Amino acid sequence: MEIAKPVFYLLLFPGFLFTGILGLFFMWVDRKVTALIQSRMGPPWYQCYADIGKLLYKQTIIPAGSNAFWFVLSPLIGLAGITIAATLIWLENSVPHVSFVGDLIVLLYLLILPSLSMIFAGSVSNNPFSAVGASREMSMVVAYELPYIIAIFTLILKVKSILISDIILYQAESGVLIGSLSGVIAFIVVFTCMQAKLTYLPFDIPEAESEIIGGTLAEYSGVLLALFKLTNAIMLVTLPLFLITLFLGGFNINSWQNIVYLVIKYVVILTLIILVKSIHPRLRIDQAIKFFWGPVTILAITGFILALIGV
Repeated sequence: MEIAKPVFYLLLFPGFLFTGILGLFFMWVDRKVTALIQSRMGPPWYQCYADIGKLLYKQTIIPAGSNAFWFVLSPLIGLAGITIAATLIWLENSVPHVSFVGDLIVLLYLLILPSLSMIFAGSVSNNPFSAVGASREMSMVVAYELPYIIAIFTLILKVKSILISDIILYQAESGVLIGSLSGVIAFIVVFTCMQAKLTYLPFDIPEAESEIIGGTLAEYSGVLLALFKLTNAIMLVTLPLFLITLFLGGFNINSWQNIVYLVIKYVVILTLIILVKSIHPRLRIDQAIKFFWGPVTILAITGFILALIGV
């Protein structure tokens, strides 16, 4: 029974299956709202589920000259990382005693695995478009991780702990971290970096269908492509929940009232994600790097300094 519990959490609730189903639904919300903004009808509610189901029945082709082992393993690495991260975020908000020393650092490592899996996928596909996509993804990771980590350390400085349970408890006692100036700045930085992690406009540079034909995923098909799509769907749930945990007091699903509060917080963040995606054109890779290493990093450092002086 004790062995079965972690498997249950990881595969069913609140891990892979539950978060995946939610993620595919919110991907449809994203596509539908974007279509309405562009004066289009948009897909039906079941389209994202149908896309995954269709890919599962299609043939998986491994390109000639590619590294077959890493070609197959790459989507599994990203999916495993984001699934474990989602499970930890759900559990540590709803069952605080499962928190462990350094869990925030572990989550940061897990949340970078989907990006690393995209780099691996593009690098081993033996396709020039995929190689360009992998190069762009690597440049983006190097660019946004610096301000992202600085903003996270701003929170650690304010809370004086790297335990997620301590961050949630601090906000319950002293108010949400977004309520301070340094917290607002850190929120803006982390949100901007989250947009890049999702590879949403204006940071969908590694995929850029109109330029490099899907980039890192140009050679993927069938089940392996479905795994990448599912990883993106889970990320669309997990990253906003991570933001809610860090800045908006966390969440608890032990009552309907708390669930309603969680839905409101999530919808607000999802709306911001869609708005940013819908009203900004794609940046060039050099523009994105300058943006993250310039204004965003300066903003993150400013927030860290303000946290140092207690603002």
